Amino acid sequence: MVSIQEFSNIDIRVGRIVDVQDHEKARKPIYKMRVDLGELGVRDIAAGIKEVYTKEELLDRLVVVVANLEPKEIAGFMSQGMLLAAEDEGSISLLKPDKDLAPGAKVH
Repeated sequence: MVSIQEFSNIDIRVGRIVDVQDHEKARKPIYKMRVDLGELGVRDIAAGIKEVYTKEELLDRLVVVVANLEPKEIAGFMSQGMLLAAEDEGSISLLKPDKDLAPGAKVH
């Protein structure tokens, strides 16, 4: 179990994907994305969703991002956050707000 205090330490924000590129150096098919988080700036984020989403489906899409995750290097690319997604029997779906919110909106 996670306490409410532990959970409150996670900074979850709405982001808008502003650029999507193939990450050619990665062993698995992943994208390198730039995600606008409003007042937090634009972050570089890697995501293993290349087999599920096209670049065109992702560009300008609102997503939900863990904004204060420790950066991680993935095949020479520094990922500065994590997109949140749900998975069910191999099907992956990115989480997104059901209204058009501004990048950087805080998720409570």
